[in-house]
Amino acid sequence: MTDLVAELAAQGRSLSPEERVRLLDLLLESLQPTTALASDEAWAVEIERRVAAHERGESALHELDDVMAEARRIAP
Repeated sequence: MTDLVAELAAQGRSLSPEERVRLLDLLLESLQPTTALASDEAWAVEIERRVAAHERGESALHELDDVMAEARRIAP
């Protein structure tokens, strides 16, 4: 490791776990920026599709408690 990389690693270890996860996400994203962008765009399209389907009355809404109960039943 270069001195700068070693210094950054030491600083990174001093961060809280949440901050380290955020830093890791940012570093990984920097290695594959087009993938992250494509993923964000795909989610935006999917969200728009789902909202439009809901507004047309084509989708069903479920209570959170019911969804969580079903999730617990499937994966206890």
